[in-house]
Amino acid sequence: MGIHERLRLSRVINARGTYTPLGVSRSSAAVVAAVAEALPEFVVMDELADRASEIIADATGAQAGAVVHCTAAAITVAVAAAMAGTDPGRIAALPDTEGMKDRVVVPEGHAVNYGQSNLQAIRLSGARVSLVRQEELTFTDDVACMVLVSSRLAREQIDLAAAVLAAHDHGVPVIIDGAAQYPRVGELLATGADAVLVSGQKYLAAPTAGLVLGTREFVRAVRAQDKGIGRGMKPTKEAIAGVIAAIGEWRTDPWLAAEAAKVADFVREAGKIPGIAARQWPDPAGLPVSRAVLTVEDAAGLAAELAAGDPPIFVLAHGDELVLELVSLADSEVRVILDRLRGARC
Repeated sequence: MGIHERLRLSRVINARGTYTPLGVSRSSAAVVAAVAEALPEFVVMDELADRASEIIADATGAQAGAVVHCTAAAITVAVAAAMAGTDPGRIAALPDTEGMKDRVVVPEGHAVNYGQSNLQAIRLSGARVSLVRQEELTFTDDVACMVLVSSRLAREQIDLAAAVLAAHDHGVPVIIDGAAQYPRVGELLATGADAVLVSGQKYLAAPTAGLVLGTREFVRAVRAQDKGIGRGMKPTKEAIAGVIAAIGEWRTDPWLAAEAAKVADFVREAGKIPGIAARQWPDPAGLPVSRAVLTVEDAAGLAAELAAGDPPIFVLAHGDELVLELVSLADSEVRVILDRLRGARC
């Protein structure tokens, strides 16, 4: 008996992508085995964190890396690190920021909501947020850091490297939230950002975790927050072990080729269905993942019909279009979606 039967859970087909309310992603057998190996063991957590940092650095090109509970937690902890550094008194004082630089600059188009506002994640550290227009980026003496977002959720795609350079010219560190961007983490690090935040459980398909990649100094400050507000955002031993295993088996080129072929095949077949026009949609933030976009007469109605079926199929509906991400789906699930579309009222 599997988890769905034992706990009376719905079986679903997730074509929305790495979507937290649907469990985000599917871990491989190797990741599952690594988690199972870690669970019954005692370890020195600082040693495990040190090994993780070495492996993350080797895999991504960052100077160092740290694992925290999730990417939302990584935002809070990274901002805390920018304000408090490794100073024990400041770390213990947060979220009281008296005597610290505590203003965080965020371009207006990079205020996003992924189920929680990223501005709230920043404010949880005790910081104050200043939303600014891209063309009006200014850095006064009270600025602790700038936070940028690399995501299709961003309403404005800006030149990240130029923004990082502008901040560094004023001695301001930069944090890039690239939660779903692990496949292009090298590109984000190449901007010169002090820290890049990515999800462990999205395309990397590890257990729930946030990865902070960056300079040795900044990562050391992030890890120091474990003795402050980061205590409630710490990773578990099994999460770190799962991240290490997922990084070890990550291979970009075969993964990208397989996913591109899957989307191309789906678009070709869906386009044959009466009432549906199908196309591929490259990720607007530069993630090397294409999605299938279906133009139909009543996208919201069709999305509701798919979700009400057995099994429920979850997609994104925007105007007269449905957006489907197929990354985590088995071929059998893709066939179910096509069959349901053929029988739907398009």
